[in-house]
Amino acid sequence: MKLQRHGLVAGLVVGVLALSACGSDNTDSNSGSGGGGSSASGSASGGSIDCASGTLSWDGSSAQKTAVTQWIQQYQNQCADASINYQGQGSGAGRTAFYGGQIPMAGSDASIADEDRSKADARCSGGKAINLPMVLTPVEFIYNIQGVSDLTVTPSILAKIFSGKITNWNDPEIAAANKGVTLPNKTITTVHRSKDSGTTQNFQRFLTAQVPELWTYGTGQAWKAPGGQGAADSSALVQSVKGTDGAIGYVDGPDATKNSLTPAKLDVGAGAVEANGDTVGKAISAAKVTGNDQDITLDINYGLKDAGTYPAILATYQITCTKGLPAEQAKLVKSFLTYMASDAGQAELPKLGYAQLPSELATKVRSSVDSLSAT
Repeated sequence: MKLQRHGLVAGLVVGVLALSACGSDNTDSNSGSGGGGSSASGSASGGSIDCASGTLSWDGSSAQKTAVTQWIQQYQNQCADASINYQGQGSGAGRTAFYGGQIPMAGSDASIADEDRSKADARCSGGKAINLPMVLTPVEFIYNIQGVSDLTVTPSILAKIFSGKITNWNDPEIAAANKGVTLPNKTITTVHRSKDSGTTQNFQRFLTAQVPELWTYGTGQAWKAPGGQGAADSSALVQSVKGTDGAIGYVDGPDATKNSLTPAKLDVGAGAVEANGDTVGKAISAAKVTGNDQDITLDINYGLKDAGTYPAILATYQITCTKGLPAEQAKLVKSFLTYMASDAGQAELPKLGYAQLPSELATKVRSSVDSLSAT
């Protein structure tokens, strides 16, 4: 089924909140008291949120870290007996820790891979592992070229730059896409994620769908194209681009805006567009919902070439168990997911440069969360 746009802002917000990182280890702690808590005032569709007590430590996607930090602050303001810590070391780290039983939930910019399904389900004693899409964001292409403040890239240009086939900023193909822009005779330095990354996977899916003849390095979470500099996470990638004249890299939208790095416009064949609520929303509207009632995934059309669309986007999933978690963990995971999917939780996202879940998808996610075991 097609998604309908809902609750998107006209553009990505430049002035995002300055949010501190949280948590210092990626193992679960049960130091809090068990049992339930008071009913919070923040409401999901159909009722108030029941607070849970205890400690929830989890890990995963750095793309959603700004959103999760804000959600944690808001949730803990309402639920004083809960302590939630999120590291955001990357999707691969989160999934590995979840599959290994170290954490009860992981944030991932890719759904559970078919080859990982058995170990994911095995982690959930008596239940199954499921994907819950919760955050939608563009993949943006940040650059640092002295004297250039307006840059347009195409899928072809990106594929050739990141595979080492275009190595200088005044290359004729880049110049043709940037008429009127003075491009320097400067070597291009590409920066990619060195660890498994959902952002990498979605970027590579985009390139494969748009220019399969040029991008032949796969669509996985690992970076396999030759050359370039590696950065362990989004923060390191941002710093590498900021510190290198002639550099280009890829990050999620909020990381681009909060670090004051100008993202390139994207032209998929119908004119250059910025990543904003309208262009991202049009691309999201072309996605299809797949999966069963509890396990929900999005089939994103990365090859979209419609005018006014920005199809380099990613969905961040929360991966957890339908049942099989220790009781205290299960109650807090369900309670926090309920807040994340609620109207109040989703309303925080546009303020930070993300897109809200479309209403139809949000309803499905809330229904799935409601079905989770809290014991």
